[in-house]
Amino acid sequence: MKKIAVYPGSFDPITKGHTDIIKRSAGLFDELKIGILINSSKKNWFTIEERIELVKRILKAENISKQYRLGTVG
Repeated sequence: MKKIAVYPGSFDPITKGHTDIIKRSAGLFDELKIGILINSSKKNWFTIEERIELVKRILKAENISKQYRLGTVG
């Protein structure tokens, strides 16, 4: 059976702590679904598109090749 993890957050901006959790999850699960949330009660620093791009860049820079999916909620 495939082990799947879901990691939701606003990632505004993505931090070293977020990246650490993603790296550890990649070692524990077959697939990681990263949900980038829109939190209307927070003032955003980055647009949702920018946050998605930042997460993609971090995954590439950290050489996280485990299967992952990015999605938005909100």
